[in-house]
Amino acid sequence: MQTEPHRLHFLLHSSALVEERLRLRLADLDIHPRQARVLDALDRMGKASQAELAREFDLTPASMSTMTARLLQAGYISRTSHPDEARSYVLALSGKGRDVLSEVYKAWSDIDRMIADTLGVEKAAQLAGLTHELRNALGGRGPGRAEKADRD
Repeated sequence: MQTEPHRLHFLLHSSALVEERLRLRLADLDIHPRQARVLDALDRMGKASQAELAREFDLTPASMSTMTARLLQAGYISRTSHPDEARSYVLALSGKGRDVLSEVYKAWSDIDRMIADTLGVEKAAQLAGLTHELRNALGGRGPGRAEKADRD
């Protein structure tokens, strides 16, 4: 007996397909979608410790450490001693990171256009609004944002 697919399946599958298109679009920059989000967060936050970034993304410190290690190695972020805690470091976007972030924003815009071309402008706007509402209702927020009901 065949049953209706769970609605969640469509959301998960669509998300995976969009993320794969973004991954391919970012491949020339040698950066992954989640690393791009970390660069964007550092741009918003200015400077942040690895622990702060981990909290913003709801990741373990070890997971964030792995992600930031590659960004450090690529020269997209810099690490300096924390001004208030001698044993801690703060991370910041480097000049090279700002340059690649500019390209990331172009890639994000390309994906937004692909969604609008696929669904139509009105439905793409509705989708963005609904996913934003869902994220906020689930307690999410854009990294680097103080309020949960942010616009990003």
